[in-house]
Amino acid sequence: MNAPPVRLKTWLRLQREEVPLGTRADALCQVLRSCAEVRQAFYLSWQAHAGIYSHEGSGQQLPPGQGDPLEASDRQLFERLSAAGSLSLGAVRQLDCWLAGRLRRAAIRRGRVFDLALEANRPGLLLVELGEGVSQGWLAWVHELLDALLALSGELSRGSPLLGLDPQPSLLLDAEARPLELNAALLALLAERPLAELASFLPVNQRALVRACLQQRRAIEEVEASCGERILVWTFIPDPRENHVLARAREASAQVRAEREAAQARRLYRLITENTTDLISRHTPDGRFLDASPASWTLLGYWPEELRGRPVQELFHAQDLAQLVHTARDALAQDGYHTMSFRIRHRDGHYLWFETASRAIRETYTGDVVEVVSVSRDITARVQAEENRRRLAEVVSANTDLVLFLDAEGHITYLNPAARRGLRLDESQTMPQLAELFSAEELQRLHGEGRASAERCGVWSADARLQPPGGAPSLPVSLVLLAHQAAGGERYYSLVARDMRERELREAQQRRHQDELAHTARLVTLGELASGIAHEINQPLAAVVNYASASQRYLQALGQNPQAAERVAQGLERITEHANHASEVIRRLRAFLRKGQRRMQALDVAEVAREAVRLCAWEADARQVTILEQLSDNLPPVYADRVLLEQVLLNLLRNAIDANAEAHPGQDSEVELLARAEAGGLVIEVRDQGPGLGDAELEQVFTPFYTSKPEGLGLGLSMSRSIVEGFGGFLDGRRGEQGGLVMRCWLPVH
Repeated sequence: MNAPPVRLKTWLRLQREEVPLGTRADALCQVLRSCAEVRQAFYLSWQAHAGIYSHEGSGQQLPPGQGDPLEASDRQLFERLSAAGSLSLGAVRQLDCWLAGRLRRAAIRRGRVFDLALEANRPGLLLVELGEGVSQGWLAWVHELLDALLALSGELSRGSPLLGLDPQPSLLLDAEARPLELNAALLALLAERPLAELASFLPVNQRALVRACLQQRRAIEEVEASCGERILVWTFIPDPRENHVLARAREASAQVRAEREAAQARRLYRLITENTTDLISRHTPDGRFLDASPASWTLLGYWPEELRGRPVQELFHAQDLAQLVHTARDALAQDGYHTMSFRIRHRDGHYLWFETASRAIRETYTGDVVEVVSVSRDITARVQAEENRRRLAEVVSANTDLVLFLDAEGHITYLNPAARRGLRLDESQTMPQLAELFSAEELQRLHGEGRASAERCGVWSADARLQPPGGAPSLPVSLVLLAHQAAGGERYYSLVARDMRERELREAQQRRHQDELAHTARLVTLGELASGIAHEINQPLAAVVNYASASQRYLQALGQNPQAAERVAQGLERITEHANHASEVIRRLRAFLRKGQRRMQALDVAEVAREAVRLCAWEADARQVTILEQLSDNLPPVYADRVLLEQVLLNLLRNAIDANAEAHPGQDSEVELLARAEAGGLVIEVRDQGPGLGDAELEQVFTPFYTSKPEGLGLGLSMSRSIVEGFGGFLDGRRGEQGGLVMRCWLPVH
């Protein structure tokens, strides 16, 4: 592009069309500044009333002069310039005028000022600063050219004012899209930019647009062009006669950005409405659906098209309908916003809980509600969870068990009413500390083993005693510790304590009943052993009678027989021995028949087993059964009641003797009694040589009232098992490897 001619023609058009002086001054200065020789150009008009020259246009201005502005005067310069037509800047700087001071302050030295009137009857001057090395003679030619052009523009006919007076940036393009003339608005838009940058303001396809405009003889509108942050919208208007195109632009940066933001907002809104899980809907003031987002299908089973025109009240639950409609209508009319929770019917017939936030859209002038926009969310799960929590709270509050809530540090944060009653605390009393409720050992167990198990498995249980504050009697309780995790990750615990006083009482009663039953069984056993017991007592008594009779005879012959006294002493010794034997038998029977509470103590199993063997020894002899004892003297002690353990062993031995007698009538047989340490406990086994039992009989042999003896009650083995389990052990049976039956009793070692 040949920049100076275009700018020069633009200035001439502006001068010919008599646009405002400032616009013409700017155009002229831009023409001069586009020349490489010119550093700066200014146009100033003469202000006769003030006597100074002042700037015209919106371009760069000279700084103020030196001295008092109220005394400023350029009259000397005006007179010299009117007479000479032009002055060098050096000459101007020597004058006593206001402009001279302005030049000195701007450090402008090389150049000239010309007497140039751009408007009739309004003198003015053109100040041109030259670059370094440029000849002053070049300016004389410029002055002559400008005077000639001004004279010529006055003789030319006035052109159309559309280009010059157009407030929008405009330019005239030839058929090749080359700029011919620019109007003042476009010059102002270009400002100090070189004319070569004009292309950046035009659409990139400007040539194609110009050709299409001329060929089709129609205007092409709304063509966007971006130049940095500025957006221009161009209209190309053809002039077929001159083969030119008038290009008009309008500033559309704010409009285009607003439209783009609006389009983006619409896309975002569409994206949200099409993908959100919430239901976004529009309604008339009386509640009819105008539109709904696709979430209506997933939430309610209806497509948006099916809901349009349908009253939303048809979907409300009957119990919510009346109150919701009136409350929502009043709130929207008064406040313009309303939130409500209600039940709404799904297409399948079931009801869901919805939380809906509605906003009223009002008519601009009247303020009437013309539309309602709602956002609805399915809160069924939340409502059910809240209902479950409410019910759970009621259950905890009404629970007869003692419920304590603990934080991560082990402090009690809540006691249910049952816990307050059990601990004898009223509502006004503060929460007690765990250390006040448990012994040191149980508290350490709760914080150690209890927490570790609850963290690992979620639950831990144990038996303990709860000590209410104030010295009240302690409560036997069954503890359950539960570990929980809050939504934020914090740990907390629930401690449920069940009052076990009734169970403790029942267990004590059960033990008493079991002891009574065991005593009755011992009486029955004693009755069954009566003949053997009588034999054991009769033998020493008969011996006592015999020795007493012999001693009497020896006493009568005391004077005649020198050995009589010695015989009497021997008899008395034998009498004492057999009397003690009878007394021992009676002692054992009395101990076996003892009645009362259990006395748990450390026992030597070998000693207890031998005592049981003595009680059934006569019965074994009578049935030709030999009891082989394999009992060590260094067995670990067990913690049990002596009489009950002896009763268990006696029952097992007598069952073995009966089994041997049944399998070997009239023949010798053996029963083995063994005791040994095993697996942290002590094992006692009774092995017989009887017929044994089948699998079905082995499963039922410990069932109460089951027996294979015609005269038996079926309580011996079931009672023996209960007694052993009460000691913390177990009793079972199995078939022997060589036949018979093996009864195995395991007891924990203390």
